[in-house]
Formats: sequence, C-alpha cells, structure tokens
Amino acid sequence: MTPQLIDPFGRKIEYLRLSVTDKCNLRCFYCLPKGYNDFNPTSQQLTQDEIVRVVSAFTEMGVRRVRLTGGEPLVRKDLIELSTRLSRLPGLEDLSLSTNASLLAQHARGLKQSGITRINVSLDTLKPERFRNINGGELSDTLEGLMAAKAAGFAPLKINMVAMKGINDDEFNDMVNFCLEHDFTLRFIETMPISAAGRKGSEHYLDLHDVEKQLQKSFEFIPGVMPGGGPARYVQVKGSNLRIGFITPISQHFCETCNRVRLTASGTLFLCLGHEHMIELRETLRQDLNDMELKTLLNNALALKPERHNFTDRSQQVVRFMSKIGG
Repeated sequence: MTPQLIDPFGRKIEYLRLSVTDKCNLRCFYCLPKGYNDFNPTSQQLTQDEIVRVVSAFTEMGVRRVRLTGGEPLVRKDLIELSTRLSRLPGLEDLSLSTNASLLAQHARGLKQSGITRINVSLDTLKPERFRNINGGELSDTLEGLMAAKAAGFAPLKINMVAMKGINDDEFNDMVNFCLEHDFTLRFIETMPISAAGRKGSEHYLDLHDVEKQLQKSFEFIPGVMPGGGPARYVQVKGSNLRIGFITPISQHFCETCNRVRLTASGTLFLCLGHEHMIELRETLRQDLNDMELKTLLNNALALKPERHNFTDRSQQVVRFMSKIGG
C-alpha cells in the first residue's frame, strides 16, 4: 500500500511547489542581487523525465496541487512540454504557474493548452520607472503578458504584490482599482527575511493588517473565499467580484495548516521555507532506485518538517536566495 504524506504534526501534505529553474530574467532586489548570475548549470538540474517521476510519486501519495515556479519558469525551454506531461498525471487536480509575466505574451496560449489551470503574476507597482528600480525590467512587458493570459482564458488571474514601506505603499489603492478594472484577483504579501536580499527587503516590512486598514478607508470589504491550496486570507470588495488576499508569514503565520513542500530545480526537497532542513534527490534519482524506494524516501523526509518557521527569531540562518527554492 502506498503511504500517504503526513508530517510529525499530523498535517497532510497535498501541495508541491516545484521550481523548474533557478534562473530569472529579472532581479527583484528582495529576491536576487543586481548582477547575480551564479545559477546552476543544466547538468545539475533535474531533467524532464526526473521531474515527472518525482511528481508522479508525490501524486500517488496524495499530492493534489502542483505549482510551477522558478526563478522565472518561462525561461525553461521545455516548460510547455513538461506541463503537458504533468497535467496528465492521475490524481493531479490543479496545475498552476507563478511568473513575472515578462515572457508570458508569447507563451500564454501554449500554457493554457498544456493543462495549466491558473496563473499568479508578480507585480509590485504600476509605475514604469519604479518597476525598473525594483527588478530592472519593463512594466509594459509584464502588462502585455497579463493581457495575453486573460485573452487565453486564464481565470482567475492573481496579482501578487509584495507590500513594501517606502517603496510601493502609495499604490495599494491604485492596484485595487487596476484589478477591479481587469477582473484580476489581488494578493498582498509580507516581505520575508530569506538571504541577504530578503533581509534587505525586510527593511521595508509592512504588517498587512495595517495595509488592510488603509484600504478600508476607500473600499468596503465583506468576507471572501477563493479556491486553492495557498495560505491567503481573503476579503471581497463589496459590490464587485474582486477578492483581495493577505499572505502574512510574519505578522500572523499559518504554519499550523501548512500543507506543502518545495522541490528545487536541482532536486533538493525543502520541508519548510523558513528552515534549512532538506534532502537531496538528484543523485539518488540517478541511481538504481525503484518507485517504492523513492516513495519511502519522500515519506521519511517528512520527519524533517518543523512545526513552524523561525523567521522572527533566527532569520539569519536562512541563507539561500528565494530563486533557489521557488518561493
């Protein structure tokens, strides 16, 4: 009998965040330092067959949701072929994608046809110059990608906005209105002290409870819900279909309901975003490992999953860049 993925605290693991590349074409200052290029060579990344094999083992053990992340997943050349294969795995109910959308315009229809059901887009500002200052990219590319995804039929399209004091805290109302206009879902995210880049971002930390209070001066909220496996708490703008989510890993952590693990592009399985606990799968996969041994390895790895993260008291211990783990 195939074991189910249940951690030492009784939490059932049903959600896998799968990084398909650590490379990114942008450099958000809170994620990657400007000029950073120390990415893994292709030989150190999992092949398409290896990814499909690991995800198949996860789905046979109860994982129902997979999110493709990076780096920027769209820089992986075989992404559409990979997502097509993953979408066909028995038991997988939801295959989604996180992207900066700068390359999305040319891939949106292919992604839709491949079986991707939902897309989240990182967008921290609607001001072109500020956009360049945050990540070195062009806002017009991301907006073009967003509209291409909308035209391809992706719904809901979720905007992920990292709320940062002194950076974009004057744009929250504008982003709500932008999402109202285009029928997007909006999620605000607190900065997290992961690596030196993340700790730099945390200098601009905002408690999302304060952001919600600020928005309530202009918008009336009612309770809201959204389908999905993520930790966001939602409200709905009264008189509209707009849901606004608040993801609060620092001010109000959601560790007691954590249902996920993360697999990097190089085959490292992380059990918690806020700890260094991990197991390396790549070399094991390249040995003579049968499917049951793989499932046993994944199940045993859950013994390393902690009860909660420790961002608030030991943030210095997490030294990897966010692009290395896939968010």
